Amino acid sequence: MSEIQTSQEYQSFRSSVPQKKLIVDDDDKKEWILYDTGPRQVKCPLICLPPASGTADVFYRQLLSLSTAGIRVMAVEFPIYWTMKEFCEGFKRLLDHLQLDKVHLLGASLGGFLAQKFAEYTHKSPRVASLILCNSFYETSIFQQTNSAPTFWMMPALFLKKMVMGNFDRSLNDPEIADSIDFMVEKLDSLSQPELASRLTLNCMNCYVEPQKLTAVEITIMDVFDDCALSQEVREEMYKCYPNAKRAHLKNGGNFPYLSRSLEVNVFIQIHLKTFDDTQYSAKYVIEELDRPGTSNNGE
Repeated sequence: MSEIQTSQEYQSFRSSVPQKKLIVDDDDKKEWILYDTGPRQVKCPLICLPPASGTADVFYRQLLSLSTAGIRVMAVEFPIYWTMKEFCEGFKRLLDHLQLDKVHLLGASLGGFLAQKFAEYTHKSPRVASLILCNSFYETSIFQQTNSAPTFWMMPALFLKKMVMGNFDRSLNDPEIADSIDFMVEKLDSLSQPELASRLTLNCMNCYVEPQKLTAVEITIMDVFDDCALSQEVREEMYKCYPNAKRAHLKNGGNFPYLSRSLEVNVFIQIHLKTFDDTQYSAKYVIEELDRPGTSNNGE
């Protein structure tokens, strides 16, 4: 077992934050997994979308830390969807079910791509207030798998896992990055063949984002400067796509900085969300004077 999995912090998260399962599709096998922390009064929370290899709890350090700062944070794991439209429709139904009109999205790798596609899909009737894109991309051709993507559904799980793990550099000396990789390998092992095949299909099928449809969305691009699965060229393309985006650079952190450099990542998230303080799209609940203990709000 990885050090993260056995850590007191992770065990405390699992025992204190309930895992919810929601069905919003007609197919009752399509189950969304959800963690929800922080003040329920907030109607524009931050929702975290994991990478292809991850489950919702990979964001446990954001769920624990940011919620104590008064921010409502959710992490979701989506069911098996094979097309981008299916995912976007399913996510829209989830937001409707949760009675959330607009949300902030933090997406890591594939999660970031899906977040952009959802913002694009709903741009005429916007559901996304802002995006934080961590080690992400805007077109799938970078993986050079668009021709084989339609066959992933019938490939053995072991083959698919090897495809993903080829991006994990385990020769690193940094213990926190090494721990984050061990933890993500455990998460990858917990995914079934159909779950992993559907994620890799979304990750690699021929698809790209139309950035001109996201001009009204506040965007922060979060990158690491050390080795990760994305090349420098891919990062440069992202900057060109979103020339007005804020940039949050971490000196290092590997593929999963939300685990390996969670303190820095959480600070960047708070800076990003601060823009929305005192607006209807604030992800933070501020205690009003009338809410404070010992004060009356009934006019007495």
